[in-house]
Amino acid sequence: VPHGTTILQAAKSVGIKIPHLCYHKNLPISGACRVCMVEVEGARTLIASCAYPVTEGMKVWTNTERVIHARRFVLELLLSDHPYDCMTCEKTGDCKLQNYAYQYGVRDIRFAGEKHSYKVENGNPFIIRDYNKCILCGRCIRMCSDVIGVDAIDFSNRGFGTKVSTPFNVDLTESTCILCGNCVNVCPVGALREKQAESMGRIWEFAKVNTVCPYCGCGCVLELNIKDNRIVKVLSPLESPANSGNLCIKGKFCYEFVHSPERLTKPLIRQG
Repeated sequence: VPHGTTILQAAKSVGIKIPHLCYHKNLPISGACRVCMVEVEGARTLIASCAYPVTEGMKVWTNTERVIHARRFVLELLLSDHPYDCMTCEKTGDCKLQNYAYQYGVRDIRFAGEKHSYKVENGNPFIIRDYNKCILCGRCIRMCSDVIGVDAIDFSNRGFGTKVSTPFNVDLTESTCILCGNCVNVCPVGALREKQAESMGRIWEFAKVNTVCPYCGCGCVLELNIKDNRIVKVLSPLESPANSGNLCIKGKFCYEFVHSPERLTKPLIRQG
């Protein structure tokens, strides 16, 4: 593999799956979630595979009993302060935390204690923020800061009180946020959701159709999620050459004109 390739990237290139929550191919590496831990020969502790580069002759074990125990332990800690509303959660079927809990058989949580009870924030027309489900992976922050360059959100407070917020905890519409929705795209759980898609269906019910955004000449690729012949939400493939899966507010949220009754559906001639 090329110099600088991480263990996680190298494993993925040969079809070996390593679970991860904070890693995203379009974002800077943070090594925050610790779900991707692996064993490396000669290392005393487990290694975060998303942040550790490979070297010639390195021997790595990705699925030992020690590794599985550590991953299950991390998942238990995350779930100890997480709502158990998977049956009604909009992210069901597309939630990494839920999928890994299923994969590693995490059923009973040993860690009882205080749980957060944040008010769900839906004061703007596009994005719902439910930080009771936030796992502090930092994906949204890195997207906003390092990719979009807006810096509208960051971690606030410390310890158990840590949360993602805008400066002074104002609503997104009162911050520097441009409501592009790219933070929603990279959220691995249900902490950030699209308001227009609430209660519109599950991920497996959607047909996916790729098209090109009509708003400007950049040529961003849109992945339309369609149910009952209506657009429910818009995503973008990560391999899109023009936009690498990122969209602006128009491409992401402004699609309702497609279903407007005022659209022309047949050729017309203006009389007089």
